[in-house]
Amino acid sequence: MIHPGAIIHPGARLGVNVQVGAYSIIGEHVEIGDNTVIGPHVVIAGWTRIGCDNRIYQFSSLGEAPQDKKYAGEPTRLEIGDRNTIREFCTFNVGTAQDVGITRVGDDNWIMAYVHIAHDCQVGNRTIFANNAQLAGHVHVDDWAILGGFTGVHQFCRVGAHTMIAAGSVVVQDVPPYVMAAGNTAGPYGINAEGLKRRGFTPEALLALKRAYRTIYKSGLMLDEARAKLAEDVVGHPEIQPLIDFITVSKRGIIR
Repeated sequence: MIHPGAIIHPGARLGVNVQVGAYSIIGEHVEIGDNTVIGPHVVIAGWTRIGCDNRIYQFSSLGEAPQDKKYAGEPTRLEIGDRNTIREFCTFNVGTAQDVGITRVGDDNWIMAYVHIAHDCQVGNRTIFANNAQLAGHVHVDDWAILGGFTGVHQFCRVGAHTMIAAGSVVVQDVPPYVMAAGNTAGPYGINAEGLKRRGFTPEALLALKRAYRTIYKSGLMLDEARAKLAEDVVGHPEIQPLIDFITVSKRGIIR
């Protein structure tokens, strides 16, 4: 299952039924799990661990040095989970010593062509990155988030779970869970109701989240006041708790 034109370092560890296409290069410190398919002309370098059942398309570059002038060759890492689709020309970099030292991508993510995931980013599970979505360093993207094509996310921002960001948006502050965002710079445009329906949220939960959104964005309350109001409303509506937690720990402030 290994094309004779592929170059694989003897120190690399490949699992059962791994396929490697023509002219791909796999470095010394790379570990690849069972049943992962790597297309032609893929470069996997650095201290990179890739899980099982992934599909990596041609011309992607995974595990190269971060685009950070402070990087001095430390053995930082890239970790990719299971069952991810990584399309053509994607670039994922290893982490840096200035953060946790690991760039992580979880499981079951659908990552389209030309996506860049910079150093120290933490990407959850079941996300969708459309073509040319770009993450600067230290960005966190939580489970089920959807980034439209040509979305750019500023360093140190966080994108909450179940969010949906429109194509061409520029995100410079945190996007709370469940929220739809769009624009340059991105602003809030309601709750991602259709996505939440598809994921099994009940009508009662959706109504509670819409009320929570109005509390944050339409009530005229200061953010601390809105958070206090949400703390009252969370009784009986636990789906509001991720909003409260997110706002509490936000460092860049949320989009307004």
